[in-house]
Amino acid sequence: MQLNTLFYLALILFSGLVFGRAVKLAKLPNVTGYLVAGLLIGPFVLRLVPADTVKGLEVVSEMALAFIAFSIGSEFKLTYLKKVGPMPVVIAVFEGLTASVAVALALVMFGFDTELALLLGAIASATAPAATIMVVKQYRAKGPVTETLLSVVAIDDAVALIAFGFAVAIVNMMQNPGETSLILAILKPVGEILGSLLLGFLLGLMFKIPLRYFKKDSNRLIITCAFIFLGSSLASMLGLSPLLLCMAMSATLVNVSSDANSILKLADTVTPPIFLMFFVVSGMELDITVLPQVGLIGIIYIIFRVVGKIAGASLGAAIMKAPEAVRKYIGFSLVPQAGVAIGLSLLAAQLVPDYARIIRAVILSATLIYELTGPAITKASLDRAGELNA
Repeated sequence: MQLNTLFYLALILFSGLVFGRAVKLAKLPNVTGYLVAGLLIGPFVLRLVPADTVKGLEVVSEMALAFIAFSIGSEFKLTYLKKVGPMPVVIAVFEGLTASVAVALALVMFGFDTELALLLGAIASATAPAATIMVVKQYRAKGPVTETLLSVVAIDDAVALIAFGFAVAIVNMMQNPGETSLILAILKPVGEILGSLLLGFLLGLMFKIPLRYFKKDSNRLIITCAFIFLGSSLASMLGLSPLLLCMAMSATLVNVSSDANSILKLADTVTPPIFLMFFVVSGMELDITVLPQVGLIGIIYIIFRVVGKIAGASLGAAIMKAPEAVRKYIGFSLVPQAGVAIGLSLLAAQLVPDYARIIRAVILSATLIYELTGPAITKASLDRAGELNA
């Protein structure tokens, strides 16, 4: 009997539901259970879901990340930005770049190639917002650490792209001295960021138009899904960042429309099964067979990235005179790393093909460890800050 995609989707939903409840016994976030469920039923453990089926479920990840970005963007209300000023930007820059520098310097000090160190260091700046958002939603976290965290993870994507652009430019100059332009190499990620923000802003303005004519919740939910899917698809087709574009669209909407809060509540009604499937699928993609391959370089990356994130976030918060709880705990909430890092690792492998296998093994192993432990660390840090309300 041939099993079809709908059967696998049912299996994903049921397994996620069961393991999401099971991890509560260990007081872990639901997202950890979803990832474990995916790891177990995926092609690397029990093999209940074949690898080609997992690859065919990429649309689930695209939908979930678009909704997550849309949710994050709603935090950028002008009233909030006026209150906090540039603090989230400064923290995001410090935590991202400090992680990059810490990983790159550590690898060079241990004798690894400079080109490899620069590229892995740049990838280290990336943070995955999805797991963080799930923890915040599950425990209804609220407070200065949570508010700052949501803004920081939104900006982090831009910081990672710029850091990687610099690293690529330097590596290109090292490989082809005098043949490549540093300015052009740096302008590429900057152009990607600006293009994503501009198109997101325009879609946010357009979003308001149909809301004038459609008042029923069912119609508005359809409009919301259509705009989110449109934004994500346009970003992919134009070589922009779907995360930044959907964030910009949501940020624009909350500042120009009085209906924004109701739209966000409607979006929340359809996201639970999408988010569950996203994390189970993410778990299925975690390849445990790469763990034995990472060796010293993987250990250095995993440890020094976390050290850099925590130190950089604390330093940025201290410079901006953020509340004590923000200085102490925000860095621990920035551990998860997934999609953006994996995407950048593929680009890095193309630049230094001799190190392609090492780069892939390090990033996939780090993703496995960070995604399984990160949500629990985020929950613990928000708990210590006294911001969990569940």
